[in-house]
Amino acid sequence: MLLAGDIGGTKTNLALYASKEDIRTPIREGTLPSAQYATLAALVNDFLKKIDLPDVTIDRAVFGVAGPVVGGKAKITNLPWHMEEKQLQQTLNIPSVTLLNDLAAMATAIPLLLPSDLHTLNAGKPAKHGTLAVVAPGTGLGEAILTWDGAHYRVHPSEGGHVDFAPTTPFEVGLLVYLLERMKHVSYEHVCSGIGLPNIYAYTKASGMFDEPRWLSEKLSQVKDVTPVVVQSAMAPRMAEADSEAEGGYATICAATVKVFASILAAEAGNMALKTLATGGVYLGGGLPPRILPFLEDHEFIRTFQNKGRFSEMLTDVPVHVILNSKVGLIGAASFGFDL
Repeated sequence: MLLAGDIGGTKTNLALYASKEDIRTPIREGTLPSAQYATLAALVNDFLKKIDLPDVTIDRAVFGVAGPVVGGKAKITNLPWHMEEKQLQQTLNIPSVTLLNDLAAMATAIPLLLPSDLHTLNAGKPAKHGTLAVVAPGTGLGEAILTWDGAHYRVHPSEGGHVDFAPTTPFEVGLLVYLLERMKHVSYEHVCSGIGLPNIYAYTKASGMFDEPRWLSEKLSQVKDVTPVVVQSAMAPRMAEADSEAEGGYATICAATVKVFASILAAEAGNMALKTLATGGVYLGGGLPPRILPFLEDHEFIRTFQNKGRFSEMLTDVPVHVILNSKVGLIGAASFGFDL
């Protein structure tokens, strides 16, 4: 039996598998709020209690974790968790425990995805066995690469989400200046993730270009994480701002925020395509892209993705897909575990 986990800063998906053939139909699965647990071991033990399978022996566990894994040790980037494979083996009483970068887990699943798992933004002309790139804005921003070794794809994890943010529009230049006045380093994660979108919103509001409706101010003041509120409002039916005083209405300031977010994501996806020569395609993972599909389907998204000067024409051939399957991290972690 194999236990697989996709450990994120906001939520953790866990599933129990009997064989690789059943990788899409685990015996048991569940989602738990990561921040409510002091350690990964505590979260996993709670899950095992809830599924109530006392006679099942788990032989191996693979956890995709949102952070770098070095020497069998890892720390979640956006959680105060420190993890070590040997310690988890003892605490959980599982003979083999493997920690895997969460984007490496997601990337492992890419060759296993079905057409129904994807939403294509640009069909392009994919090169057979061409390099694949993954850009995944969730709670944080993860990136990974897959290269063909002659027999199968090999996954290369990355911490590319923490490189310097490079603005591509005058508004984004102002955003960068605004953030540099408030933090020492501005990375793509600071403007292209669940924890980054509030930074865009704060600058959009401070710019004075958009009004914040009263209902929105009240709603934002009641939550710790403003990202879901901003995204939901941006995606609401497009009613006039003057008529949106009812709670949950559409707000132009939210739509403008998400539009900037989409532009930054497009530019960074194009950067990844160039840096890795991703002739096989770029895959947009994480929780945010499926939730803002109308903004990604706008022609401006692909135009920004391809806007790379002398290399713009080359990027027209690069496919761009949104991963719709929310269990892609689990599929990858489980596949990795069965292949060990």
